[in-house]
Amino acid sequence: MLDVDISLRRGSFQLQTAFAAPVGITAVFGPSGSGKTTLIDAIAGLIRPDAGRIDLRDTRLFDSAKTINISTQNRQIGYVFQDSRLFPHMSVRKNLLYSTKFGRVPSLDFDHIVDLLGLAAFLDRRPKGLSGGEKQRVAIGRALLSAPKLLLLDEPLSALDRNRRDSILPYIEKMRDDLNLPILYVSHDVSEITRLADMLVLINDGVCLAQGRTEDLMSDPALLPYFGLHQGGSVLIAKIVRHHIDGLTELATDAGSLFVPRIDAVIGTFQRLQIKASDIILSNKPMLGTSALNNLQGVIEDIHMGDGPGVAVAVRCNDIRLIARLTKRSLSSLGFSVGSQCYATFKSTAITATGRAGRR
Repeated sequence: MLDVDISLRRGSFQLQTAFAAPVGITAVFGPSGSGKTTLIDAIAGLIRPDAGRIDLRDTRLFDSAKTINISTQNRQIGYVFQDSRLFPHMSVRKNLLYSTKFGRVPSLDFDHIVDLLGLAAFLDRRPKGLSGGEKQRVAIGRALLSAPKLLLLDEPLSALDRNRRDSILPYIEKMRDDLNLPILYVSHDVSEITRLADMLVLINDGVCLAQGRTEDLMSDPALLPYFGLHQGGSVLIAKIVRHHIDGLTELATDAGSLFVPRIDAVIGTFQRLQIKASDIILSNKPMLGTSALNNLQGVIEDIHMGDGPGVAVAVRCNDIRLIARLTKRSLSSLGFSVGSQCYATFKSTAITATGRAGRR
């Protein structure tokens, strides 16, 4: 749906990246100063690349070789900034319908967007009477009603506190799942991308280091340092099969059952889970007689040595790849190498149910 291959220089900073983004949420992830906002500004037409091309659906938005550079207002791209940038003198309703002043016919139904984002209660209010999270929902709605072929979200939750951020995430999930739209979601927050993103583009110092499914990149031991040694970990999709009377939810995976603290979701639905690399214990035989309820058998698929005493190990458990962080001493004492059989053990409380799974 979106295909980007561009390069540009601004002073001493060089951006050179290529990736593709399908329908659903593709997270553009990287540390501050890595070029995330510069990238989406170039896609939006706010910055002109020095070379390359940008294709959106069947339209070439930019091509340096053919001197194509469609103007920002004609690219049919919705852009949501870190701050909502609503018009303070207009009601929520008028903010939402602002693009119709310029003859744009929304491709999405107004009432559907209002319902999707939970905006009905304050359509006649002005922005000053809204919370930060409500303002961002209105900004997203306004972008969606501008007849976009692509939605750009530039760290839309970074200015919100934790409670307001958590209140808006379910709306973004619904938008991801209900709309046939490619969405680029810029973030440097690991918890946001593990919850929301179907695909992931990892950027550092202006270069695209990797792109692919979120669960594949998050469980790549070579990439663990970019996500943070304490925050990085495996992302997996599992199906809810039973809610137990003792407060645990049982989920099915191809590698076996997992038990987590109760998830308030319907049996049969799919959930996105994260298990931090530092919470997984590896052993060469099943660990019995412990409080950890989850014990999966697998094969060591990859080992990445760190600069210090740590090592990241990828374990393949049928269709699941887990990543564990341990010390080089433990690796040596267990005699592990690529191809070794092992067991991955982790507590139920070590699994975070981040949200419902998007389209697969």
